[in-house]
Amino acid sequence: MSALKSIKSLVPLLDRVLVQRVKAEAKTASGIFLPETAVKELNEAQVLAVGPGAVDREGKRIVPGVKAGDKVLIPQYGGTPIKVAEEEFHLFRDSEILAKINE
Repeated sequence: MSALKSIKSLVPLLDRVLVQRVKAEAKTASGIFLPETAVKELNEAQVLAVGPGAVDREGKRIVPGVKAGDKVLIPQYGGTPIKVAEEEFHLFRDSEILAKINE
């Protein structure tokens, strides 16, 4: 089994979406640093790559609802975790993405 050297070499298939969770702030507004155990994982993620979309029964491509660069809301659990070096990424199906965050 070969390890990925770079996350850029991973191309999602069909309706899969590759995301990386946004890291929660480890510092409070008043400047106090929190220990890693006290920082909760956020359900917010950055979309890094998107597959071309699933195919319906007639053979037509269903375009995913998100694109690379979007900020999205993902479920607390689920997805397929992928670890590259010390960083963790997740693959979700387009239908599992809860919402797109417009800023």
